[in-house]
Amino acid sequence: MLLFGCTGSSGPRQTRGTGDVSAAEDAGRRAGVSPAAVELQNDYLQVIRDVLPSVVQIQTGRELGSGVVYDDKGHIVTNAHVVGGASTFEVTTANSEATLTARLVSSYPEQDLALVKLDEVPPGLRPAAFGDSEKVQVGQIVLAMGSPLGLSSSVTQGIVSAIGRTVSEGREGGGTGATIPNMVQTSAAINPGNSGGALVNLDGEVIGIPTLAATDPRLGSAAPGIGFAIPASMVKTVADQIIRYGRVVDSGRAALDITGRTVVDAAYRPAGVAVVEVQTGGAAEKAGIRAGDTIVGLGGREITTITSLSEALAAYKPGQRVQVTFTRDGARRTVEVTLGEQ
Repeated sequence: MLLFGCTGSSGPRQTRGTGDVSAAEDAGRRAGVSPAAVELQNDYLQVIRDVLPSVVQIQTGRELGSGVVYDDKGHIVTNAHVVGGASTFEVTTANSEATLTARLVSSYPEQDLALVKLDEVPPGLRPAAFGDSEKVQVGQIVLAMGSPLGLSSSVTQGIVSAIGRTVSEGREGGGTGATIPNMVQTSAAINPGNSGGALVNLDGEVIGIPTLAATDPRLGSAAPGIGFAIPASMVKTVADQIIRYGRVVDSGRAALDITGRTVVDAAYRPAGVAVVEVQTGGAAEKAGIRAGDTIVGLGGREITTITSLSEALAAYKPGQRVQVTFTRDGARRTVEVTLGEQ
């Protein structure tokens, strides 16, 4: 996957006046456009007017990304790979050319999310509204808002192509290497600079944070129409914990409590995850797994790389029990592990 650089609570979506609708319908009829097409266009225009002021551009040195205003206290949610190693930022809002300064509150690379806070909250700063991730459906029309290629306040359109995707992002280009579960797949164009922005439904609700796009392995470039956004529920979970505690204290992400690395076989093909270190008192140690073992299976899935292990763990929650298969001294063994938490 190739990383691409881009919410909280606000009032309900505004309703158009009947005069506005009638004028638009009259213009549509004169132009030979169907009433349904006119209504859809008006929906787009209303959503953009409502949400775009809540989407900001974030600059860290030479790098550009996007962010979404989370609350009226100046908190802005974005991707961890957008903030990188920086602690201070320049922020530009959609309705102003003035540059605002912000500082990092906390970054959570494991989920590729971060929260920054404006040093001064400008008048009229508008938090975005979050939708319910459980209500997101395949086929929903969505708009992606952000600053692709530095073009601030840009909007693209598409649909929700799939839900529940588990995606691993690379470390190239400043990526975090995170494995992120339950992502929303969309056909809305996501380009460098979009990361951290907003994926919005036609009710004006942010349903996800655009984070990365698929790469075509044959071309080594972005695969058009395949982008991924972190669901709103996870964004709220992480942001609320950072605001309250200054960091994430309950990730909800399962772990084996090991340090591992990918190993290869005699033909140099990935062949499993070598356990380099086990955490004292952690899930793996309690199950009898120790340094020097090579994990080759988890929950019925073949494990060949550290990425495949992360993707397999993403399907579980802390405290769940799962069978782990590993090799030791040439012998294959299977044990049941009660998973820990990242």
